[in-house]
Order: sequence, then structure tokens, then C-alpha cells
Amino acid sequence: MIGQTLGHYRIIEKIGAGGMGVVYRARDERLERDVAIKVLPAGALADEEMRKRFRREAMALSKLNHPNIATIHDFNTEKEVDFLAMEYISGVTLGEKAQSGALPEAEVLQLGRQAAEALEAAHEQGMIHRDLKPGNIMVTPKGLVKVLDFGLAKLFRPSGPLDKTLTLTSAGTQALTGTLPYMAPEQLEGREVDERTDIHALGAILYKLATGERPYPQENSSEVMYAILHKPPEPPGSLGAQISEGLERIIFKCLEKEPANRYASAKELIGDLNKLETGDLSALIAGKPGRRAKRSLWQRPLPISALVLGVAGLLFALNIGGMRNFLTGRARAPQVQSLAVLPLENLSPDPEQKDFGVVMTDTLITELGQISALRVRSLTSVMQYIKTEKSLPQIAKELNADMVVEGSVLRSGEKMRITARLVNPAEDRQLWVKSYERDIGGFLVLQSEIAQEITRQIGIRLSAEARFRLAKRRAVNPKALDVYLKGVYSGDSEYFNQAIQLDPDFALAYTQIANGYFFSGLFGAIPPRDAFSKMKQAALKALEKDDTLGEAHSYLALAWLHYDLNWTEAEKEFKRALELNPSLAYTHHLYAHYLMAMGRMEESMAEIKLASELDPFSADMNLCFGWHCISTADYDEAIGLALKGVQMDPNNSWAQVILGWAYEQKSMIKEALVEFQTAVSHWKDGSLPLGALGHAYGIAGQKKEAQEILEKLLEMSKQTYVPAYDIAAVYVGLGENAQAFEWLSKALEERSGFLIYIKCDRRFDGLRSDARYEALLKRIGLPLRTIKT
Repeated sequence: MIGQTLGHYRIIEKIGAGGMGVVYRARDERLERDVAIKVLPAGALADEEMRKRFRREAMALSKLNHPNIATIHDFNTEKEVDFLAMEYISGVTLGEKAQSGALPEAEVLQLGRQAAEALEAAHEQGMIHRDLKPGNIMVTPKGLVKVLDFGLAKLFRPSGPLDKTLTLTSAGTQALTGTLPYMAPEQLEGREVDERTDIHALGAILYKLATGERPYPQENSSEVMYAILHKPPEPPGSLGAQISEGLERIIFKCLEKEPANRYASAKELIGDLNKLETGDLSALIAGKPGRRAKRSLWQRPLPISALVLGVAGLLFALNIGGMRNFLTGRARAPQVQSLAVLPLENLSPDPEQKDFGVVMTDTLITELGQISALRVRSLTSVMQYIKTEKSLPQIAKELNADMVVEGSVLRSGEKMRITARLVNPAEDRQLWVKSYERDIGGFLVLQSEIAQEITRQIGIRLSAEARFRLAKRRAVNPKALDVYLKGVYSGDSEYFNQAIQLDPDFALAYTQIANGYFFSGLFGAIPPRDAFSKMKQAALKALEKDDTLGEAHSYLALAWLHYDLNWTEAEKEFKRALELNPSLAYTHHLYAHYLMAMGRMEESMAEIKLASELDPFSADMNLCFGWHCISTADYDEAIGLALKGVQMDPNNSWAQVILGWAYEQKSMIKEALVEFQTAVSHWKDGSLPLGALGHAYGIAGQKKEAQEILEKLLEMSKQTYVPAYDIAAVYVGLGENAQAFEWLSKALEERSGFLIYIKCDRRFDGLRSDARYEALLKRIGLPLRTIKT
């Protein structure tokens, strides 16, 4: 069939075959994606009535939507060929993975938990697999488990004794192909099956993964059937497997002969797997075994050596010296100081949700950033890898990250699912994975839950305050969230106003409103006194709703700084913001500007360097670093950083302004003029580059050109707001100091965004000896001492 088409599917290659058909990789020509096509055996569906029943069942199965379950897309008949179109998964089966022998216990637990989570999701929908085995569980290169063929056994096989469905070999014995070694006693006897049948199969799979052997390794099918019905499996230890007693107990409980003695549900099994992985073994060990379970070591009467065993058990439970990790085979997580959350893959086909993964990545970064023991890389930096071909070890090296989190998000209506994986990049090995499904309004609560789980996995103990902050997240009105996300995607602040109309307690929306007013005031889009006043109101409202938001404290600090000129309160808020979220690169960057404005240059440079470390690929962060270098007279460094910014984005006007300022201070006036002229051409009617160009013309002796710029700014001010600070800069360039002070006084009254940085603005150096300059600094609230160079 290679090269043929079935409907809109073009067959590419054969990838498998079994009793339920041949599987091909195919291309969906409509949706431009690879799919798996399972071509059913000829005659499997004897008539149209059976075909209709199959279609109904297949469509019901297609509604199983879980990250650990392979999705069924379609069922159709073309050219008298019946086929299923399913999710295509690259990777290996557990059967292939187990060929090399027993796996480490930590890996067995991760794989087993994911498979159990798939069972839990299916069982909740009333779906039983009936044919779970290593061959129909895939593992992707990133360690994600995908269970295949859910429910297909029911579609192909009638209910009844197994011997009616098995084939015979030429020797007259039933062939040991596929299913039999993983079947439960009730299946062999033709009794009714339920969720516990799948749990038995998963127990057999765990046994195989942990030991490298099947639990019933007999040579022919009749012996296997007898063993399943009557004999317990050999203890894994007798096979030389390095397996903990806890995992052995879990496996044997799954493999109980009577369904009533197994785990009652996949959820219960997941609970014990989690207890074993985390070392919380008290409930697991104390639980009563099934009636036929062999009496394990801890169940027998203990001799006088009980004291020694008790102490050993305490050491195990507390993981002193890593004993539990050693005994269970669990990987010992290296000391983790830095972490990167890579962009979560967005699995939603809805184009309106195209940026949903970015927003979820950002909120998870923010949640993890609250942990003081971690340095979490910023969204700007990790977004460089959204479509990268680089390996995880290479990415981690470039980001200087000890650990990496990756995963996926899927939104469907008012439901969402997030799968998160923790990877040790040094070994390119998955340490933990878990999928979460929640209502969309609970996304903040969910991100907090994931953050807490990740910190637990890497061995960081949270303070009581940190636990309280992470637990404080609240649900959001789903409609308000939708509007909020539109605002994030578009940058239109009006959506945030709509969001708080729908949900007046939505703290993040108030924070975004504050952000919008800050930039509008800083660059003069609206009069700054009005903008900074509204920024303060929005920040206070955000903190009224949630006082643990570091970003909201940052904007309150900016309001104290730009609007109230209260430097003491501003610093308190910056420090509170960084106390709440030490990994907020943007807040470190803003606090560095505060310190620069104050003339505390050593502290300022330390903060801006930390901001750049947290956000190494941010052009804005590097440019602001360059601005700081101008303040410390390190002009060559400033030029290097600004040139890098221009190379990254030739249309970046801010980079051109920084570069022009640095050239100007090195008396490279011609080069400065070129950069300012380029910035003006890119930033139409931007008063900041116009003011910079007018000042440069003035000090270059090109008075006519400087005067023309001045007249243009004054004419613009009749139509729209123009910062008085930019006009003052042109007057300084022209040497008209009296006019410059007049406009600086206006800048103070209107709260021009850049006025607070006058002490570190080298263009105003010629005013420093003037008494009016000192008087201005006092009114702004700045100390009189000069900046350090």
C-alpha cells in the first residue's frame, strides 16, 4: 500500500503489524500532519451493521483526550479497506525498551505512573483496554508514555473464553503471541472484565520492566494459562533484579488472582507509586496485602534484630545519606541552583489559542521564580528555543541551567491539560513527568501546584511563607481569562479593563494595566503625571487582590518613584518585589535603574548584571546594561552592547539611541548623528530620538539643524504631549542653559519619565556647577553627591 491514498491520507511506510491489522505511517493531506493508519484485517467487519457498530465504538474512543493516550482521529472505509486514523507517535514500545533487560527503578516508576494515569482517564469514561501489553505502550524520545489501541480488543473480540480466540501452532499448542502473558485470570476464564483487569496487565508490565522477565515465563500457552490461574510469579529478587520491597509489593498487589484483592482503581495505584517515589512508604507498607499475597519480610514476626531494622527503616524514610535513593534505584537529583522552563508546546489546533502555550510558560516561570533558592531563566530567554533543533544539554549550557522543565499544553473549551517534565540536562534524562487536567479558570492554581511539585522533585524545601504564597492562588472567571489572554496576545490594554469588569478580583489584569500606564508615561504616549497616577491605582488594586505578586510591587515602586518622588518607599517596594520573586529579571532591571538614578553605581551594576544573567538573550536587558555603562563612563563596553542590539534588530530605535549617546560621549559626533538620524527614521515623531538628535546637532555646532529640531518638538507639543525633558536636552546642546532649566522645571511638574535619571544623563554634565541644578535635585529628592565614574 506504500504510495497509495486512503481518502485524504497518503501512505508513506509500514511501521507495524499484529492481530488487529497492519499499521502505516501516512500523511494527512488536509491537515498537513503525519498520522498512523491501522488497516483492519480483510473481513474483520463482516457486514455494514458490524461496520456501523465499529464506527460508533471508534468515535466513542476518539473522545478519550489525554496526553498519555494515543488519540483516534477517524474511522473510514475506502476502496473496500476499513481503517482507523490515529495519532502518529515516534519512539519505541515498552517491549523494545525492555529487550536490553531490567530498567532502573526510577524509570520503571515514571513509566508505570504515566501508564496508570492513562488508565485512570479511560476508566473514568467507562473504557477498558482489555489488551494492555508492552507492545502497545509507546515511549517518545522525551519520555512521554502513549498507550495505544485503547478499547480495540473489545471491537475485534467477542466476550467469552479466551480459547475461542487463540490460534494453534502446527504442534497443536496455542501460540504464545502477544496478549496471553499479560492477561488476567478472569479473561482466561471468560468472566466479566473491568478496570482491575487492566491493572493486572499493568502489574505484569511493571514486572517485565523491573526484572527483564515476564511474570509467567513458561514455554507454551497452556503452561502460561495454568500459571496465571494458579501460581504466583517468582519474587523479583530471586531473578537478580535490584528492586525495592515497595515496588515488589505494588506489583504483586496488581497481580493478585482475584480482582477484589488488587487495587480498586488506577487512582489508588498511582497513589502508591507516588508514595514509593517520594519515600512516603508508611501507608504503603502498613496497608493490608491481598489474601493470597506472599508474606513479605515486613509482615513476618521479627526477631531481636527488629531494633536494627527499625533504625534502618528510619534512615530509609528520612533518606539520610541518600539511603532511600540507593535502595530504590531512584536517581539522586544534583544540587539545583538554576532552572529553565522551555516554551510549553501548544497542542491546540485552534488558531485563536496559538499563544496559549507562551502564556502558560510565563505563568509557570513566575510561580517558580518565587522560590528564593532557585534562579529561573526569563521568558524572553527561553523563547529563543521555541522551534530549536538544539539538544537539551546544549540549551541548558547556553542558559546556564542546572535543570530543565518542558512539556505541553492543550486547551479545549473551558478545560485545559498541562503535561510537565523535569529533565536533568547533564544526563539528558527525565526525572519526573506528570499530566494535570483542570478547568481553565484554575490555571493559576494549577501552575502553583506544578511549581510546588517541581521544587519537591529537585529537593528544595520551601519556607512556610513560600508555601503560603504558592497556595494562595485563586480561580479566575473563564470569560475574564479569555479576554485577558486577548490582551496579552495583542498588547491592547483595553482587554485588561474588560477582564476586570468580568472578574473584579483578577489581580493579574490590574498588574497588566499598571504595566501599560508605566510605558505610556515613560515614553510620553500620554501625559506622565496622569499615567503614573493611574499606574499607582492599578498596582494598589492588584495588591489589594493578591499582595504576593512581585510584579505588582514593582509597579507600585515605580509609582512611588516617578509620581510621588518618594525614593524611600520606592526602594521598599522594589525589595519586597524581589523578596517575593527573586528571579524577576525585569524587577532587577528596574531596581538597577533606581540605583543608577541615585548614583549608587556599584549596586546598580550588580543588579543589572544579575538581570542580564537571568535574561541572557533579552535585547532590552543588554541595551539597558549599555546605558548603565555610559553612566560609569565605560563607553567602549556600551558601544559593544548597543552594536549587538542593532545587529539583532536593525530597526531597534532604543539600541540606536544608546549607541548614539555612547558615541557622543567619546566625541564621535559624526557617528552619533548617524545613529540618532536612523533612530528618528524608525521611531516616527518619537520625541526621545528627536531630542537626542537636536542635542547632538547643538554640541556639533550645527545650530541651524538643532533649532529646526527644537521648533519641530515645540510644534508637536501643540498637538500632543511632548516630554519637556527632551526639549530641555536640545536647549542644553545649544548652550541655552536658562531655557534648559525652565524646561527642566516643567519636566518636574509634569513628571517627565526620564527626569529622575538626570544625575546619570551625561548630556546635562554642563549644568552640574549651577546652583539651579542642585536646587532641582533637591526638588526631585536626589542626593547631591555626584555619580561614581
